[in-house]
Order: sequence, then structure tokens, then C-alpha cells
Amino acid sequence: MTDSASKLRQDLRAAGLSSAVIDAAWPAWWSDAAASSTSAQVELRLSLARNLGIAPKALIGEKVDFVWHDRARFKHLKASETSELGALESFGTSMAGSLIQAAGDGPGLVGLSAANLRSILLTESSTVDLPSLITACWALGVPVAHLKIWPLDRKAMHAMVASRDKRHAILLVRETSFLSPMAFTLAHEIGHIALGHVRSDELLVDAEDPGAAVEDDEEERAADRYALEVLLGDPDPDIRLNLDTFNHAMLAEAVKRQGPEMGIDPGALALAVGYRQNAWPVAMAALKLIQTEPAPVGDLVNAVARSQLSFESLGSDNASFVKRILGFDDE
Repeated sequence: MTDSASKLRQDLRAAGLSSAVIDAAWPAWWSDAAASSTSAQVELRLSLARNLGIAPKALIGEKVDFVWHDRARFKHLKASETSELGALESFGTSMAGSLIQAAGDGPGLVGLSAANLRSILLTESSTVDLPSLITACWALGVPVAHLKIWPLDRKAMHAMVASRDKRHAILLVRETSFLSPMAFTLAHEIGHIALGHVRSDELLVDAEDPGAAVEDDEEERAADRYALEVLLGDPDPDIRLNLDTFNHAMLAEAVKRQGPEMGIDPGALALAVGYRQNAWPVAMAALKLIQTEPAPVGDLVNAVARSQLSFESLGSDNASFVKRILGFDDE
């Protein structure tokens, strides 16, 4: 690699970006031979700027400057986690913009009540679950994707919602082998959009699991209630096990029996019990007895994204970047 390219990588790393995301953003056509071309060097910098949300002039001998800086709101963020937020903000907003550009249009989620969304979903399924939520988002013009490559060295975030050009995209970050926790996360992020929490060209980041966090934030409580109503039919469900104490096996047996009778996904019901009774670890353990075969949930999310995104609507470098971030290494 040439000295100029190495210096560029060093500058991007110094700005807080991970080596993995820099590799993903680096165009495949770049070579040492291309480094001798002034036009190729300019195109390299423009490509990196588009993918990572960086001001192009910042890649020509100036300090790295993120285009979307100060446009994000972070939920549950600890003070020690603020040093690299510019990189995260610009990456998230830029990535969301690419997904929106490559996704089909639709009426969106803003103003859609939880009751109406649940009613729509139950016309096609006996319960509301992760696959039905993903399908609804794409049908309404809201792309949903799971990030396989993270812009920072450590993955400190849970999910992000971004607004670009009056549309929204949901970026899931959490790693899980169980469908129900991801369904709650997605329903929570849908709630943020539907309730108008994400303003124009803004990024909203949930740094913690919305199901496990103790909420003192009005927007977070409202998004939780939205998620509960979509998944369970009631924003304030009165869930009783008729047991003074219970373990994960007892909980799993109860929800597998009662969930289908109530029109509720058993996993969602278990998580609701954990949420309402402050027994989140018990609920998570119960999932292992409800969904007996763990699955790579992020891959399931991105399988839908792969089928819905029109990569030809993006420039070739940007399309390659999005594919790498979503783990489409075979393309």
C-alpha cells in the first residue's frame, strides 16, 4: 500500500473508525497502480466520504470531519462512551441513507398506531412475531437490516433508527440466537418512528436492550408501551402466573400453553413476564426451552434485506460497501 493510502487509513482510525469498517468502505478497484493516478486518488476519497459520511475535503490533508455530527440522540449512553460518537453518527446516517435509496417506497410508519399495526399483522398470522414485523416494515417502505460490521472497535450499541429525506431505516446491532428478543427490539424501534420521536435527518440510538433497561425516559417508556401493544395487544398487560415464585422451566411451560390461546407468541409472552415482573434473566433462560433450536437471527433479518434491496440503484462502490456491512460476502 502506498504511503498516502496508509496515511489515509491512519487518519480514519484516529477519527474512531474500526479497521473492519474502513476495509468495507475501501473500494475494490483500488491498487498501488491506481495510487499513481491523481483522478483515482480523488475518487478513492470521494468514495470513502460517501460511504462513511465524511466531508470530502477532510480526506485531502485536513482533519477528518464527519458530515452528520451532532444530529444523533443517544439513549442509555454512559459518559465514558462519548469519544467516538461522531464516527457512529455519520456511519449510521450514511448507511441508513443508502438502504433507503435502495429500498422500495411506501407510506412509512409515522402515525401508525400500535393497535392498527397489530390488526394488520394478524390478518396474515396468528401471532405477531419477528418475521411479520420485518415484512410489515419493508412493505411500508422502511428498510430493516442487521449490521455485521460495526464502525467502532467495540459494539456498544443495540439498535439505531435514522431519518433521511422524510423516510426511515432501522439498523439492528444486537446479537441474539432467539427471535423474540429481536422482535421486541424491532417493535420498540418501530414505536420510536410511529410516535414521531425521530426528527428529520436525525439518528436515534438505543445503547441498551430496550427490554432490559430501567426506563426514566418518557420516549423510551412510550416506545416500550408501543412494542407491548403490538406484540401482546395491550400496552400495559396484566400478566399473572398464579405463582409466588417461578423458574425458567415453569415460565416456558406456562407461555407455551397460554400464548397460542391468547394469540400471543410464546417467546414474546415470556419476555413480557420478565419485563413486568423484573425477571429478565429468567425470561431469557426460558427462551431456550421455547425456541429449542437457536438461529442466527441477524442472518434471517438480512435474508429479507437481500431480497428487497435494489443494489443497482446505488453506485458500485456504495453497493459493495452496503453488501459488506450486511455480510453479503458472496456477491
